[in-house]
Amino acid sequence: MECKKEKNMSYCNCSYPCSSKGICCDCIASHKRIGELPACYFPDDIEKGYDRSVRNFINVVQERGTGYLR
Repeated sequence: MECKKEKNMSYCNCSYPCSSKGICCDCIASHKRIGELPACYFPDDIEKGYDRSVRNFINVVQERGTGYLR
């Protein structure tokens, strides 16, 4: 499967500098290993806090709904 890094970068909202930015398959695998979700699951204001826990995701969805997800 061809990686679409350039296209992915156009909607990647991750503010953390890492080598997986724009390489979604690596990003998802990395976060899954540590029980987190990637930045793209969170609104920009929440993402900047770096709390990528599933609990935080659930809290955000309960408070805001899913309208912010792309």
